[in-house]
Amino acid sequence: MAKAAQAKCYGTGRRKKSIARVYISPGKGNITINKRDINDYFEMETLKVIVRQPLVATDTTGKYDIMVTVKGGGTTGQAGAVRHGIARALLEVDAEYRPILKKAGYLTRDPRMKERKKYGLKGARRAPQFSKR
Repeated sequence: MAKAAQAKCYGTGRRKKSIARVYISPGKGNITINKRDINDYFEMETLKVIVRQPLVATDTTGKYDIMVTVKGGGTTGQAGAVRHGIARALLEVDAEYRPILKKAGYLTRDPRMKERKKYGLKGARRAPQFSKR
């Protein structure tokens, strides 16, 4: 526990177009996203599970209060960004969590992005309908 006693630890998480700023401080396990409770912000249970994954992996579920500001993208991208941010912030709290988080893949930034639309096509890869005549 390096910085846990001092106060807030910070981590930035990104996925697709979403960027999450995550602050972790010792507390009772409250997760606040954009000044709203996690249950109000994410309706789908799967997204709440995604957000809590780093805490479950490191066995720190009720130990820290988490305050998140997330912008951009959709709900799934935001949940992934928050998970990435929480994992990075936990590293600042205690560097011994690194092997656990690394093995689970929570520290890796997901590189998949939306492919750009190309000229001459209707989408990224969708070509106009072909007609012989």
